Amino acid sequence: MDKNGHADVTEVPYRSTAGAPPGVEVLGFADLTERARGHGVDPYSPVRVAFHELITVRTGTLRCSLDFTDHEVAEGDWLWARPGQIHQFRSDLGSAEGTVVLFQPGFLDTATAEVARLDQHFPYRPLTPSGAAGDALRSTLDLLDGEYHALGGLPLDAHVEVLRHLLAALVLRLAHQQRATHEDMAHATATEAFRRFQQAVERGYAHSHRVEDYARELGYSVRTLTRATRGAAGCGAKRFIDNRVLLEARRLLAHTDLSAGVIAERVGFPEATVFTKFFRKLSGETPTAFRGASRTLGRGGHPRGTGT
Repeated sequence: MDKNGHADVTEVPYRSTAGAPPGVEVLGFADLTERARGHGVDPYSPVRVAFHELITVRTGTLRCSLDFTDHEVAEGDWLWARPGQIHQFRSDLGSAEGTVVLFQPGFLDTATAEVARLDQHFPYRPLTPSGAAGDALRSTLDLLDGEYHALGGLPLDAHVEVLRHLLAALVLRLAHQQRATHEDMAHATATEAFRRFQQAVERGYAHSHRVEDYARELGYSVRTLTRATRGAAGCGAKRFIDNRVLLEARRLLAHTDLSAGVIAERVGFPEATVFTKFFRKLSGETPTAFRGASRTLGRGGHPRGTGT
């Protein structure tokens, strides 16, 4: 609930489980369910988490959604949910077997975070690594899982550092596979100007929708940002900002009962009428229509027999 009593997106911070090393957890699906409920979170509700989730399935199929896109994660697949995304499990976690690795954004060293592009926000879909790439990911995960559950085998500080290095190896392999599988050449050759612009938009989209403001903040010309964004994201800088605003608006419309006026304020509009005009122009429908459709589609998404 927000301060006015409206249902809001469930924000889930990282909270270490008692006895677990700080910053990272390696869990089976059953353990994840227990962890969520132990922290007072319905494991099947839509949540916005403040940490990374690496999900892989060994047997069975897991259905889940990330920011309005439904995914089926089958045997051998990996799905990477990033901090800030709206994530929801849509099938019973007991119907499949697999592993979830949770880690805080600051747990890995800066060099690893930069190479793996942990702060990038491209669309994400399940990966199906095959051959040597799949074997390497699985063996790295097995080492990480074994070390995680060997608490007491080393002094705690040494244990945490081993976990950090093993997680870095896993994340770097997975990030490389993700880029090779999903990113087109434009994404792969994204410039430093675009990366800085993307980070600035992520910080400031609720306060400014003007390319000029970001250009001034970053020390680039509007033309440079527009050219860099078109090369990396396939759209102009203004449309990139608008798409980020639209995504957040959709999140709030679908997963809260906040009024259009409150949502307008949260995403940087002076009043609801301006927000409605913006939303209709970009999406082809009103906020009210989108909210109604998303609620209709969302019905029945809760796995049978698992509700709380």
